[in-house]
Amino acid sequence: MKNMSDIERLVALEEIKLLKARRDQAVDTKDWATYEALHAPDHYSHNEGFERWNSAAEMIANVKKLMADVVSVHHSHTPQITFESAIKAKGIWGMEDNIFWKQGQEEHWLQGFGFYHETYEKRDGKWVFTSRQLKRLHVRTSPGALMGAQRAAASEK
Repeated sequence: MKNMSDIERLVALEEIKLLKARRDQAVDTKDWATYEALHAPDHYSHNEGFERWNSAAEMIANVKKLMADVVSVHHSHTPQITFESAIKAKGIWGMEDNIFWKQGQEEHWLQGFGFYHETYEKRDGKWVFTSRQLKRLHVRTSPGALMGAQRAAASEK
């Protein structure tokens, strides 16, 4: 990127990596105030099996609902971050997520592997997420596990 020095680029890379680390920790610890602060209000996201969420508020409400009765552990690694400008970037992260919950008295789990495709902008001096798409390449689940929207619908009953 011609508009950024090598040092500016390295600092921005580190800031985006820390943003991602804080996101994973916030979702796993259910720290919703931190989670919300990491996303631009106009953030949009799409996870396979769900409709696209068109704002940060919609995404956070849905994530809170989906994560309410689960334990999750997210790992993000091997980032490929490219800069469109000094204040806009795109990233692809390898990911693994492990999610554990109960259906009635039975314990269930999901282990997913794939990639997060994200965009970021530097707003008011800090990097925030502006979009995210999760693309899982492989998913393993416990026998009988209800997934995604199915599980969400079953928990509403």
